[in-house]
Amino acid sequence: MKFEIVKGKSTSQPYFWRIVASNGQTLAVSENYVAKASAKSAVESVMKGAAGATVVDLT
Repeated sequence: MKFEIVKGKSTSQPYFWRIVASNGQTLAVSENYVAKASAKSAVESVMKGAAGATVVDLT
C-alpha cells in the first residue's frame, strides 16, 4: 500500500493524495489542496492517526 501525492487538473486547488493498494486499486482519495505541502502534511497526519484507529460499525 502507498500514498501518492498527485497534481490534478484544477487550477485553484491542484493537489490531492490517494491511497493505492499493492494491486494498483485506488482505495481512497482526499480533498483538494492549494499547496503541495498541505497535501503532504495531510498524508503524514493520516499515517500517524491510522495506526491507532478503530473500526466503528454504524449499521
